[in-house]
Amino acid sequence: MENLEKQLICPICLEMFTKPVVILPCQHNLCRKCANDVFQAANPYLPTRSGSLTSGGRFRCPSCRHEVVLDRHGVYGLQRNLLVENIIDMFKQESSSSSRPTSESKEEMPMCDVHKEEKINIYCVTHGVPTCSMCKVFGAHKDCEVAPLSSISQEKRTELSDGIAMMVGNNDRIQGIVSQLQEACHVIEENGRRQKTKVCERFDQLYSMLEEKKREMSQKVTAKQEEKVNYIQSLTRKYGDHLEESCKIVERGIQTMEETEMAVFVKNAKDLLKKIEDASSTAHLDKVERDYEKMDHYKVDFRRERKALSSIDFIRDDDDKDEEEVDAEVGEGAQTVSGGTAVSETPGQPNAPQQITSSLSPTRSSAST
Repeated sequence: MENLEKQLICPICLEMFTKPVVILPCQHNLCRKCANDVFQAANPYLPTRSGSLTSGGRFRCPSCRHEVVLDRHGVYGLQRNLLVENIIDMFKQESSSSSRPTSESKEEMPMCDVHKEEKINIYCVTHGVPTCSMCKVFGAHKDCEVAPLSSISQEKRTELSDGIAMMVGNNDRIQGIVSQLQEACHVIEENGRRQKTKVCERFDQLYSMLEEKKREMSQKVTAKQEEKVNYIQSLTRKYGDHLEESCKIVERGIQTMEETEMAVFVKNAKDLLKKIEDASSTAHLDKVERDYEKMDHYKVDFRRERKALSSIDFIRDDDDKDEEEVDAEVGEGAQTVSGGTAVSETPGQPNAPQQITSSLSPTRSSAST
């Protein structure tokens, strides 16, 4: 009978189930009142009417922590366990009709430590301890306020039941917070991955701009190099032609020197001397200017740009408008990253170098992501 009685104890109020007994989806049983108390503690903000629930909700079974989901009828929508109710009725009838010594031993009350023959049957409210009637009349509690032990026991049992229900509800809320925190971690990781992708895309755009600027400036140097090489090659051909003509005149001069007839010699020498005089002059040939072959004037200075790049950081919310304006300027062909200061010569004027300054000042001290 004792083992049977243990199976009929409610895990909330720690007393025998009271009708009606509801069966949870996990097959555990609760008093309907206890189930309602646990549910209200787990759902304190759901509207109630006359102490009963008017909408569905959820709570956890106090025995196995299984989550119980209710419909709009709330706790009153749970199925009654008629078998357990019948067993309780039979147990109570059997207990009331039985007079076995086990029942008497079960009903025995603890004895007072001072008055060995007195049972503890009252509660000292002043000191908060159970005691016996003799202690109240003659003993240490004669001037104390006392109360019936049964009423105090019922009061403490109710307080304990409410505390358990509150703790169950509090545990459910904490579990909800833990779930929310875990979800927050997942969202943070996902947002972090997305933002890192955006940052990499922005830097890739910056790399592309730098590569484009490098290609453009390299083409300028290559164009000037080809222009100068072509000019020098044209001068080389002119001087080569002039040299070839001079060599022919020299050969004719040697041949003329071998002439023995003075009349013929004088006639040929006169024409040859004129040609020698003309061939000895190079005034008609262009002269290469000093340091014309140098190309070191095509140089860049990245000190400002290096400083701008070192200050790249994430933008603030109030910088969003500025970022949109910068993007619009980029779309119109404006440079958002410095390309340095370049010096070049004007094409078509190889003998008159001209400096062209292209200052690409940073439009922002920070790169947006």
